[in-house]
Amino acid sequence: MPIRVTVWHEFRHEKRNPKVAEIYPHGIHEAIASHLRKASDLEVRTATQDEPEHGLSDEVINNTDVMTWWGHMAHSDVKDLIVEKLHHRVLQGMGLVVLHSGHFSKIFQRLMGTSCNLKWREELNEREILWVTRPGHPIVQGIDDHFIIPREEMYGEFFDIPEPDCTFLISSFGGGEVFRSGCTWTRGLGRIVYFRPGHEAFPTYHDPNVLQIIENAVRWAAPLAGIKPGMFGNRKKGWIDQRP
Repeated sequence: MPIRVTVWHEFRHEKRNPKVAEIYPHGIHEAIASHLRKASDLEVRTATQDEPEHGLSDEVINNTDVMTWWGHMAHSDVKDLIVEKLHHRVLQGMGLVVLHSGHFSKIFQRLMGTSCNLKWREELNEREILWVTRPGHPIVQGIDDHFIIPREEMYGEFFDIPEPDCTFLISSFGGGEVFRSGCTWTRGLGRIVYFRPGHEAFPTYHDPNVLQIIENAVRWAAPLAGIKPGMFGNRKKGWIDQRP
């Protein structure tokens, strides 16, 4: 069965900023989705914030194995009811890949239980070097021991997140800052990935290494055997002898 992927994107900057629209004429979501659609084992759809229900109807949420999430300028506009449904779905096993400024999204903060705050700087000529810290991890499959993004926004420590289950990438920047740029967690039955690069004013989502990591992260975060509801509540003694 293919992995059912929903690429969710705020899709506001492209409508307001000609520079961003030039880099991503069809939106960041389509830059990511068009790459993922090349993989035969992925079934990809997109959803954006200004669609009804943010494009995340019950039908879409319940038929998504992994969701990628990019938001920035309108985190507060995401409806709490949608966040509640996403949170429940992750706990039941849906994978979530949070990208760049999605660290401030309601769903990521809800899952982390922290502010998810950090230091940042945006300059035209800021170089980012991403270093692999967990060689052999499936998310960095096909990646060298490092790769360079010539122009990116700086994120710096301290990054207010719970200690990751795994940190597979760290970044270094020209000002001397470092940052945990690739992290994973498990919440309930769901696997969560945070992947840092992706400022809207730079062509980061055209970079082959970045796209490869997102593709790898989608496969890693996918539920291993489908999503099955967890069994909770009162259980009477003797139940095991009553099973067929």
